[in-house]
Amino acid sequence: METVTSADGTTIAYDRLGSGHPLILVGGALCDRQSLRPLADELTSQFDVVTYDRRGRGDSGDSTSYAVQREVDDIAALVAVLGGTAAIYGHSSGAGLAAVAASTGLPFTHVVLHEPPYGPDDVDPSDDGEQVLELIRAGQNREAVELFLMMTGLPKQDALEYAPTVADRAPTLAYDFAVMEHGLAGTGTPVELLRAIKPETLVLAGTVSAPFMVDAAHRIVTILPAAELVELAGQHHVVPPELLAPVVTDFVSR
Repeated sequence: METVTSADGTTIAYDRLGSGHPLILVGGALCDRQSLRPLADELTSQFDVVTYDRRGRGDSGDSTSYAVQREVDDIAALVAVLGGTAAIYGHSSGAGLAAVAASTGLPFTHVVLHEPPYGPDDVDPSDDGEQVLELIRAGQNREAVELFLMMTGLPKQDALEYAPTVADRAPTLAYDFAVMEHGLAGTGTPVELLRAIKPETLVLAGTVSAPFMVDAAHRIVTILPAAELVELAGQHHVVPPELLAPVVTDFVSR
């Protein structure tokens, strides 16, 4: 484990593996740097890979107040560690964060957005997101995680079994909601944000993922005509790293 200090003084913990073109992996909700370690291990023969604990998780610190820009600053600090440029891969809400970071003009060579969970533009948002935030504010972290996991489509029994293992990360769900603007101001595709992304962009979606995620991937490539869509046949939201790594490698190696 190594650390870097972000712009606001927060310590960000990361692992750095392999050699080659710099590549930052950004995890989604409730994930820490170990969550993407299997993918990182598959990429180390081609890339200088960084996995990191997003602020408030694992060995990273946090600030007393949150803003999405702080997480962008965390990524900027990692880019600096890697020499000033890097490719970036984000999964789920981590893809949403990667999109925000790319829209600010950070020096990315390639951007990979793997199923950012942008909701349909023409559907009223559920109030489940606000209920999750209320549970967090009440200190009911396990219950907040259970509700969130069921929101994502995980069966109730699986959510009940998994929630205690990540309940300590529940407060960071508010960060993911802020990144995705989910459960607060409603959901939808951030058209202007996406149009501000200039690097080459690959959009990934599993063919048997939640339909709204597949739809979101298709909407993104209509907004970014230069973006490329790859549908992963027979895959769900979480793709085995041995299947995902060659797709990422082919794109970032161009």
